[in-house]
Amino acid sequence: MIPRSGIREIFDLARGVPDLVHFEIGEPDFQMPAHITEGSIQALKEGFTKYTPNAGLEELRQAISDKIERENGFHADPHSEIMVTAGAVNALSLSILSTVNQGDEVVIPDPGYVSFAADVLLAGGVPVFAPLREENDFRLNPVDIENLVNKKTRMIILNSPSNPTGAVELTENLRRIAQIAIENDTLVLSDESYERLVYPGNEHCSMARLPEMHDRTLSIFSFSKTYAMTGMRVGYMTGATPLIRQMTKLQEHYVSCVNAVAQKGALAALRGPQKCVGEMLTEYTRRRDLLVDGLNETGVITCRKPAGTFYAFPNITKTGFDSRNMARKLLTEAKVVTVPGVAFGKSGEGYIRLSFATNIDNIKKAIERIHDYCSKLTPLVKS
Repeated sequence: MIPRSGIREIFDLARGVPDLVHFEIGEPDFQMPAHITEGSIQALKEGFTKYTPNAGLEELRQAISDKIERENGFHADPHSEIMVTAGAVNALSLSILSTVNQGDEVVIPDPGYVSFAADVLLAGGVPVFAPLREENDFRLNPVDIENLVNKKTRMIILNSPSNPTGAVELTENLRRIAQIAIENDTLVLSDESYERLVYPGNEHCSMARLPEMHDRTLSIFSFSKTYAMTGMRVGYMTGATPLIRQMTKLQEHYVSCVNAVAQKGALAALRGPQKCVGEMLTEYTRRRDLLVDGLNETGVITCRKPAGTFYAFPNITKTGFDSRNMARKLLTEAKVVTVPGVAFGKSGEGYIRLSFATNIDNIKKAIERIHDYCSKLTPLVKS
């Protein structure tokens, strides 16, 4: 049975409640950049509203290939190793359904994105959870991966930068995990949806660029977070030709093809000016620093600065509440909506997730409310 998302519980509690400050939604608050909007509108004006190839527009796949080589450091053939998907979640589902068989084990980061385990279960696979620890900046420990991988392991899932923790995996760790995958002949699914949202002092590395990993890595990317075009639902993936061929066939039966106009918008995103991405990252940096500093000043909540994404994952164990109760308390008593860390896995217990993809005024208001609420908790703090 596929478990209900713990995020939905918060959504239901928040529905209809007035005067809330929302930090639960992982969606950029910026408008989609003008050149992407213009590219989409032009496609509509030209009547570009018909079916496209199942794998996506040829010119979009070529632009993706150019981007992959330029920014991610490996080559993906636009004709056979790239497909355009209905968002990164579609790519994730196709990847797992096409490769994981009944009883296969899949190593998943914990805490991790909620769809990882759900998609493995849908495919008949067995999720095996690799703990992410705060003292390790929520990065995977290659020793944990090595201990979990066995003859039943079909795939190792990576997510860097990470939702929900904001962690960015070190290249050194990726090399060690790559060696484990090679030695055990397992696939790697690398979810890189937040690749462009990496803060100064950190560096993103694509697993597929590492030696001997090109053909055993399925890499997932998204336009949603980078270009604030979540509702357009365009993602893409790269992988070895036999794997992409299978996923393209499966896509035909799921969605046929990605929205034609949205693909034209994605093409405009890649070929147009990239200044907008840097401007959004600069603003996210300002928001991150304000939120994290404010949380650390409460005296009962501690938070490490995320290396990427627009998520903070603070530790709330000193409040005396578990993550579900803390999220409920913040919602009902502080009017701030957050997500309990346990919604992302057992190792997320003791944390909550806040998305700072919202404006500075909302962040200031939330900090003030959280401070007021936490000041009443001081007598309850565990020693």
